[in-house]
Amino acid sequence: MPKEFYTERDIEDMFKRGVMSLNVTENVVLTELAYEKANQLGMQLVRSQPDNSPSAPVRPYIAQKTASAAPTASNSLSAEQTERDLQTRIRQAVVARMGNQVDSELLDVIIQRVLKSTGVK
Repeated sequence: MPKEFYTERDIEDMFKRGVMSLNVTENVVLTELAYEKANQLGMQLVRSQPDNSPSAPVRPYIAQKTASAAPTASNSLSAEQTERDLQTRIRQAVVARMGNQVDSELLDVIIQRVLKSTGVK
């Protein structure tokens, strides 16, 4: 029997359609990002055998992202503040590790690109 592969996008699409659980069998494979997205959205992963989740740790900067797909007017300011806080924490961590070896403007561009590619921005 062929295996079914699910990505982060597949999980998001299922969630938008109202699917709140997924049967994870030996023929179902989820990417690491799919596991994280399912956990973030509160989707139940029903396993017929022991946990075979990816070995990579959950990345807290993605897991902290809110589950809502589109921010409302009431929480958009909070989302912007959270994003700025995240950028500041990342910047401080890089500067603490690298010191003055990194160009400040380049670091900001890199942080913004990474956050955008991970769906945080």
